[in-house]
Amino acid sequence: MTNDTNPKKYDLEERTAKFGEAIIEFCKKVPRSPITDPLITQLVKCGTSVCANYCEADDAESKSDFRHKIGIVKKESREAKHFIRMIVKAVPELKEKAKPLWTEAKELNLIFNTIYKKVK
Repeated sequence: MTNDTNPKKYDLEERTAKFGEAIIEFCKKVPRSPITDPLITQLVKCGTSVCANYCEADDAESKSDFRHKIGIVKKESREAKHFIRMIVKAVPELKEKAKPLWTEAKELNLIFNTIYKKVK
């Protein structure tokens, strides 16, 4: 038996929760200003809702309910990519810290896009 503390990449609930946590930690590092405040708010909302909406999809009451909720997850992960990009535009010195988050948002968006397309 191994004592592996790293979540498996295919555990989407854990992966999306870790993404939300990383978004929160990243947003704590963004200097506050009239430009960044709304971007921070939007990124926290969409970045943390990826997991919340995935959990709702996991508990869906029907196939169409599942598809609808996965569609929301897909949109939220795409929105996170957008707001990460906007924060980097506003605070260029955060570019390197933002890269892994943007990549994860992109990967999650691709995963949920694939799931969405497969459920008809």
